[in-house]
Amino acid sequence: MTYLTVLGKTVDEAIAKAINELQTTREKLSYRVIEEPKKGFLGIIGSKPAKIEAHVLPDPVELAQNFLEKTVTLMGHETTITKTVSNKRILFELASSNDSGRLIGKRGQTLESLEYLTNLVCNRGDQSYTRLELDIGNYRERRKQTLKQLALRVASKVKESKQPMPLEPMNALERKLVHETIKSVHGVGTESKGKGVNRHIVVLPVK
Repeated sequence: MTYLTVLGKTVDEAIAKAINELQTTREKLSYRVIEEPKKGFLGIIGSKPAKIEAHVLPDPVELAQNFLEKTVTLMGHETTITKTVSNKRILFELASSNDSGRLIGKRGQTLESLEYLTNLVCNRGDQSYTRLELDIGNYRERRKQTLKQLALRVASKVKESKQPMPLEPMNALERKLVHETIKSVHGVGTESKGKGVNRHIVVLPVK
């Protein structure tokens, strides 16, 4: 990180100079005032300019990626991370030379935790919120298809047996997917029960 000391007749002038020299914008500039400007005798003799120390704020996405790389390494995985940006969506795709199942975890819980922590690192500053997504081995899409098939199978059983059936605990996005999938099945409905990590869906017969 490059720190720059800049002088100006006023603090605002010093800030403008720092922005120009560091080739950045006001939003990405961080600075501290070392000395306030002082007027001398008759406004000229002995006057002192404002002095600031400035640097460009690090890119939050780069910080998040570095954090993710170090965390995965500490978990004992040799992993490459590919960043893809499309339609305001930032995706980190992990490719591990080890068992990727350990990075995914049971029902994707390890991957979800890594994604949560990476988003915390990315959005701990005052900048606007940036949503990061993590995936490995196309797990997200495979999980989505598995949940859709599970939802339709359970809906069919409930429709036939007329008895409610609970599903395994899921996160909010997965529950939303199941709710939407079962909406298309006539004669059954869904409701969420439980709290926290035990929050799950119950598939119910309806008239």
